Amino acid sequence: METCVKVGEVLPNFELDVYDPVKADFGKISLNDVKAKRQWTVLFFYPADFTFICPTELNDLAEKHKELKAAGCEVISVSTDTKFSHLAWQQSEKLLKNVQYLMGADPTAKVSKLFGVYDEATGLDLRGTFIINPEGKLVASEVNFYNVGRNAAELLRKVQANIYCSNHPDEVCPANWTEGKKTLKPSAKIVGKVSEAMAA
Repeated sequence: METCVKVGEVLPNFELDVYDPVKADFGKISLNDVKAKRQWTVLFFYPADFTFICPTELNDLAEKHKELKAAGCEVISVSTDTKFSHLAWQQSEKLLKNVQYLMGADPTAKVSKLFGVYDEATGLDLRGTFIINPEGKLVASEVNFYNVGRNAAELLRKVQANIYCSNHPDEVCPANWTEGKKTLKPSAKIVGKVSEAMAA
């Protein structure tokens, strides 16, 4: 399965039909719309509505949505289902009752193929998570197979780390970094002495 876009690349514009659970109505959103607001974008691809792991993932994402939104993120879940299916699923599945982010519909798989998550053999999306900065550059990518769900707390951590690095371009975030923890400033002085730099 070939990935059409790679981390570090600026993405072309794309558009999705969406179901908005807050308005209980349909709409559209594009990458250009989000960029115009100087927001970050989180795309959360999943296999299908009315399945098993998917509602647990979308519920987990809903629990971190307020923090992602506060960080300046537009969160969009995406599958190859229609917007009508999204409406029916969100209103019938109790695990989705707190979902307030946009639910993107990609029945032609155009956007899914752009991100390399569309599985031609099944017609479904793999579990792909993508973080896009306000300039439209892809800064993080994660793809899981069908049988393993994701962790929205780790997604939030990665979003916060990427936002921090974008605001502090001379610093980098080490493993397991969370807001308020120590960062590093790459230089010749700490080559081979990262342990000392972390302890300083």
